[in-house]
Amino acid sequence: MRAAYVETVTALAENNKNIVVLEADLMNCTNTGSFKKAFPEQFVNAGIAEANMVGVASGLSAAGKIPFASSFGCFTSRRVHDQFFISANYAKLNVKLIGMDPGVTAAMNGGTHMPFEDLALMRVIPKLTIIEPSDYYSCKALTKEAAEIYGCVYMRWPRKPVPVLYSESENFKIGKAKLLKEGKDLCFVALGGLMVNEALKAAEALAKDGVNAGVLDILSLKPIDEEAILTQAGKVRAIISAENAQITGGLGSAVAEILAENGAGCKFARIGIRDEFGEVGTQDYLAKRFGLTADKLVEKAKELLG
Repeated sequence: MRAAYVETVTALAENNKNIVVLEADLMNCTNTGSFKKAFPEQFVNAGIAEANMVGVASGLSAAGKIPFASSFGCFTSRRVHDQFFISANYAKLNVKLIGMDPGVTAAMNGGTHMPFEDLALMRVIPKLTIIEPSDYYSCKALTKEAAEIYGCVYMRWPRKPVPVLYSESENFKIGKAKLLKEGKDLCFVALGGLMVNEALKAAEALAKDGVNAGVLDILSLKPIDEEAILTQAGKVRAIISAENAQITGGLGSAVAEILAENGAGCKFARIGIRDEFGEVGTQDYLAKRFGLTADKLVEKAKELLG
C-alpha cells in the first residue's frame, strides 16, 4: 500500500507542482524519502507534531496546493480531529489525510497506537470522503482520484503487504464498490485489504458446505455505494459487514442504516471490533483475538442462515 501511495503522489508531482507531501517524522514508515529526494521543495517534515502538520496542510491548501499529509492512523484521527475538522473540513479546503496501520494492523505498536475508532470519528465530519483501498492497484487509483477531486479526504491503509486482488487495467471510482464474487445465499460487505481477503477465504470455506457466498469490496465508506449494497440485499438471505474497526459508527453502522432505511428484508450481522481497546500482539494473533478472521465470518454466516 505504501509503495502504491508513494509511487502515485510522486508521479502526480512530476506534472503538478501543487502536489505537496507532509510527514510527521515517519518517512521510514511511509517510504516518502524518495518523494523528498525527487521534489524537496514540495515536501514538508512537520516533525512529531501531527496537529500542527494538519494546520500547515490546511494553510497550503488555502494557498492553492494539494497537500497529502500522513501519519499513524491513531494520530491522524484522534490527535488531529479538531484541527482536521475545523481548519480543513469546516473551511472547505482540499487536504488529503492518510492514516497508516489502522485497526489490528498496528500490531506490536499496541493499544495506544491501534485506531479502532478512526472510521467512526471521520464518518461524522460533513462532506468528508473516506477511502480504504484493498490492494496495490486500488490504492494507486484511489490516491490519484483523491488528488483530482476537490475536498478533504481521509484514506487508511496498512504498511504491510496485502494480496493483489485487481489488475492494473481495473477502473475505480470513489463511491463505487467492486463485486469480487457473486453469491446467492449470503454476501459479505467488506472494507479494507484485511477483511476483504478474510471474506474471500470465508466464501471459499462456505462453498464446501454448499453455501454460496458473495463478496462486495466497499472501497469507499463515504460516499458509500448504497445501490450495490441494496442490490445484494435483494438477492441474498443475509448480509454480513466486515471491518477492521469498531462496528459502532463505521461500516457496520453505515450498512445497517442503509438496510433499515430502505426496508431490506434480509438478515444482517456485523463483524468488527466490539467496544474494546487494542492491545500488543502480532497481526495474526490480534485478528483472532478480536474475531476478524474467515473462521469468524463462516461461523456468523452459518448462524444467520441456520
